[in-house]
Amino acid sequence: MDLSLYMPEWLLTHGPAFLIILPLLMAAITAVFPGRKLAWWTTTFVTLILAVSAVALAQFEIANGMDVYEMGGWAPPHGISLKIDALSAPVLVLICAMALVTMVYAMPATLAEIEPKKRAPYYAAFLLCMAGLLGMVVTEDAFNVFVFLEVSSISTYVLVALGSSRDRRALVSAYNYLILGSIGATFFVIGIGFLYMETGTLNMADMARILTELDGGSRVSMVAFGFIIVGLGLKLAMFPLHTWLPGAYAYAPTQVTAFLASTATKAALYLLLRFTFFVFHPDFAYVDAVLVFLIFGLGIIGMIFASLQAIFQTDARRMLAYSSVGQVGYMLLGIGIATTASLSAAYLHLINHAVIKGGLFLALGAMWYRFGITRVDDFRGLSKTMPWTMGAFTLCGFSLIGVPFTAGFVSKVALAQSAAAGGYWWAVGFIMVSSILAVIYVGRVLMVAYFRSPPEIDGKPCVKNEAPLMMLVPMWAMALLSIAVGMNIFGASDILVGASERAASLLTGATYIGTGG
Repeated sequence: MDLSLYMPEWLLTHGPAFLIILPLLMAAITAVFPGRKLAWWTTTFVTLILAVSAVALAQFEIANGMDVYEMGGWAPPHGISLKIDALSAPVLVLICAMALVTMVYAMPATLAEIEPKKRAPYYAAFLLCMAGLLGMVVTEDAFNVFVFLEVSSISTYVLVALGSSRDRRALVSAYNYLILGSIGATFFVIGIGFLYMETGTLNMADMARILTELDGGSRVSMVAFGFIIVGLGLKLAMFPLHTWLPGAYAYAPTQVTAFLASTATKAALYLLLRFTFFVFHPDFAYVDAVLVFLIFGLGIIGMIFASLQAIFQTDARRMLAYSSVGQVGYMLLGIGIATTASLSAAYLHLINHAVIKGGLFLALGAMWYRFGITRVDDFRGLSKTMPWTMGAFTLCGFSLIGVPFTAGFVSKVALAQSAAAGGYWWAVGFIMVSSILAVIYVGRVLMVAYFRSPPEIDGKPCVKNEAPLMMLVPMWAMALLSIAVGMNIFGASDILVGASERAASLLTGATYIGTGG
């Protein structure tokens, strides 16, 4: 169904700005609500509106082409513009959809994890984080990318720290994230400053046009690109700049972990694609060198070393956190090869991994909610005490491994095929090795849950104690979506593959498709 046909004209006209302004405005209002329920209902309603709007705007972009919105009626490059195109539209839908899914889950989860007096500010910070991520994706102004990056980051530090009600280590994790995130933001804004020195503009389309005319620019442009890559590398948890991620994912509130794992690193990867292929260009010698020797190389190393670290984690949350670093390596591998097929595969894996990892973290949160457990050894017999939760975890775990008929299999095969077609046959071996390592660390959990007896209390085995329905529905939605993509049920795989191919075609176009060039 094409939702854009049923949307009011003003939404299709002002949609890019609406996606940012609504959560920013409602965050300020939600922060002062006196009760938790009102804050939850309001935030859930806002995320529902944003999710429907994002889908409608994405469909409108497919039917009518790129949607550019000029803030205040000022045309770029002098004015600030917002843009929805084939590269940004799926990421916008992903962010809004995951926000809605995790908000449904949050109703029971926050009761156990967030103190009553902090719940309204918690939801306000969540809306701010969402606004920052959406702003990063739609803005065409390089400095505003930094502004929205900081809006999302600062609110994320707060969200992670609010996990201290459950585990005091959340405070240390939030502090580490703050320090490293600030370093990353500093590198990024320094790179933007150098770009402004070289081009005299902050509009990314205009930057691209001028850099093309300068054949890549001078050493100033090279330094700018280096700073931007390091800054974004920290934000997207590129190995070895990932040290903030395990703690942040492990000790944040469950809703926050699932949302960040599905969206934050994905938005940063989107920015990496936008700057590497649009503002700069692989035809520039220094960009090509970074893609081949840094992005591709660190992607391979991250796939293997992060997966090895996941094997030796005793905490299931940290295990999945290191797994996320490894999965980022898959995406970087596709970006480093820099062909249309490899970029399409990397983009597809970006979307698939968001669904998979969101489902896994939601399942882990439900296990903690019922039994207060996070260590792998404590999951014994969970297939009997929480069969529905464990079933969702199992399906998402299979997809993470890349078992046939799952979403993970579709994108991993696409990556392997693109690597082989690009002449990187040996990289296919690393993809297989990393998948085998995933079998080991996911298999550890499944072995304990399915082949060991539940613990006994007062001499009697634990009875069945399933998660609440509002927790089960979101995690099963992720699990079933993963299967639907893997088996192409209702054309789910065709939709995602088609979106990925459109994004890759835009990335490998000869010129930057924007308002300034």
